Amino acid sequence: MSKRCLAVLEPAYILHHYPYRDSSLLLEVFSRHHGRLGLVARGARSARSRWRGQLQGFTPLLLSWSLRGELGTLTGFDTRDRAVAFAGRHLLSAYYLNELILRLLARHDPHPGIFDAYEQALRELAGREEPALRIFEKCLLRELGYGLLLDRTADSGLPVEPDVMYEYHLERGPVRCDNPAAAGLYLRGSSLLSLHEEALADPQANRDAKRLLRAALSIYLGSRPLKTREVSRRLATFTAVGREAQERHDMS
Repeated sequence: MSKRCLAVLEPAYILHHYPYRDSSLLLEVFSRHHGRLGLVARGARSARSRWRGQLQGFTPLLLSWSLRGELGTLTGFDTRDRAVAFAGRHLLSAYYLNELILRLLARHDPHPGIFDAYEQALRELAGREEPALRIFEKCLLRELGYGLLLDRTADSGLPVEPDVMYEYHLERGPVRCDNPAAAGLYLRGSSLLSLHEEALADPQANRDAKRLLRAALSIYLGSRPLKTREVSRRLATFTAVGREAQERHDMS
């Protein structure tokens, strides 16, 4: 099996890392021109390693490697910029982006458009979290070949109208619906157009976009739930229980 070496440093991010053997790390890397990669950082956990403590997520990196088969070896490392610092809910959202990439992108399948969208989302998470997540999800589906029809109807091809209600048929698109039923994925035309234009300033448009994109992503994610969503649900439950307990205490 031939061995391929990347001599130049490639823009990349570390999506996840695991302890590997005695002192190494196994890295899940997302690179701009080579896609997802599995790389071994040999000796990275040893006290004398020049990489110790530096191979962290959400840091714009420059990496080089040698690759033999599925798993490669990290050979070079530098930083492009400082790491984006996240805390609390924003940190969970950043991990959600990583999990989507790990679940939906095959290894060695380049997606520069997704890389750029990921980098943009990381920059915007702290300031406009919901729009950043939704725009990344939309881009991810588009770049994988599952783009959403948002500005025209699936049946007639007519332009979507802001004040009209539509039922969204997944894998087809929106269809005008003047009498929404109990079941179905219904959205206002204004929300569809806001997502199409990536201008999600309105809270209702963000809520509608979240429902639509979650439903669309579920087709390709399969039945196994995302870990970040499970953590988010547990945190929401824990917060609600704590709030109720505090309210009972205040009234006693």
